Amino acid sequence: MTRAGTGVSYDCDVLVVGGGIVGLATAYALRAARPGIAVTVLEKEPGLARHQTGRNSGVIHSGLYYRPGSLKARFAVRGAAALVDFCARHGVPHAVPGKLVVATRPGELPRLHDLAQRARRNGVPVRELGPAQIAEYEPEVRGLAALRVLTTGQCDFTAVARVLAAGPDVRRSAEVVAVDRRPGVGVAVRTARGEVLRGRALVNCAGLHADRVARLAGDDPGLRVVPFRGEFYRLRPERAHLVRGLVYPVPDPAFPFLGVHLTAGLDGEVHVGPNAVPALAREGYDWRTVRWRDVGGTLGYGGAWRMAARHWRYGAGEVRRSWSRAAFTRAVRRLLPGVAPEDLLPARAGVRAQAVLPDGSLADDFRFASGPHTVHVLNAPSPAATACLPIGEEVAGRALRVLAGEER
Repeated sequence: MTRAGTGVSYDCDVLVVGGGIVGLATAYALRAARPGIAVTVLEKEPGLARHQTGRNSGVIHSGLYYRPGSLKARFAVRGAAALVDFCARHGVPHAVPGKLVVATRPGELPRLHDLAQRARRNGVPVRELGPAQIAEYEPEVRGLAALRVLTTGQCDFTAVARVLAAGPDVRRSAEVVAVDRRPGVGVAVRTARGEVLRGRALVNCAGLHADRVARLAGDDPGLRVVPFRGEFYRLRPERAHLVRGLVYPVPDPAFPFLGVHLTAGLDGEVHVGPNAVPALAREGYDWRTVRWRDVGGTLGYGGAWRMAARHWRYGAGEVRRSWSRAAFTRAVRRLLPGVAPEDLLPARAGVRAQAVLPDGSLADDFRFASGPHTVHVLNAPSPAATACLPIGEEVAGRALRVLAGEER
């Protein structure tokens, strides 16, 4: 295709960088909003959904945790309902079992009550339970009080990604290494294999590398992605009966992490975790994986040092639980007293792309930015998989406005 008046030949209208669930949902939303639009998705891996999309607990979050009125709250509530409907229409494995959020210490009771109030403000249906009612749902779980969250679900996010990928031109093993943006003309990208593609607009859904892609395009993201690894265990099959459904602790409001929880998955296994430890690579799924460029990027960023100074006690506890199965087990026993270290088997880890601001604070909401010919998704950790459909609509709308401005 050639744009009139420029003489420039385009490979597509919109280039989407990133073949995770957010990039694919954006491509899906673009094609739904403007049938006939040409969208190309560039994924650096040989397969889709290799990172955050495919390495999580598979939970469709209800939206109870997030600040009322925030994008996370609004998009999670909308996204949970939309995703269940999407899975049903496309035959993707899913369920809506609900979950328990359990207070195990007296000091957590006021936070549990506040969480119930927040849930109701967000439109999330909850029931408050006492110890006897907890036992009706989870006989092996001990707690002083709990919330029963009715709309929490589960699905196979990788299968969702495969359905979303059915329409656009998806190119695998296409890592973007250079971006050439020219006002009034468009965007050209070069991949690691030397391929050059041109589009009228670029959408950056690169997840763990979103800040780097923004800089390649010439934009200052105003933050740095700092990777946190979440390590999981699974219960031995003969001990899986200890957990019937989904059981979470009361989260610490100072952190974006939900704490070690118990998930009886669609695969029949009970997953336990995750913790949250600094990763030594943006795709560092164990302590042995070190990429010095990533380590240097974190250590050279003042925001990372300010974050560490603020949260070092919490971080030290997470690292201790990473190195010691006994320490990890003690965290699990707060919810599940009957578990022993030998009941826990290692499971696949994930890495969360957490945006850290220059003052050391953790970006607590989804964050998007637009520039000439570009839209960037700069912070989309959990619950982004849950919220992928409304996020895709939001980003697609921004991309279409970028195209509309170019056409005027």
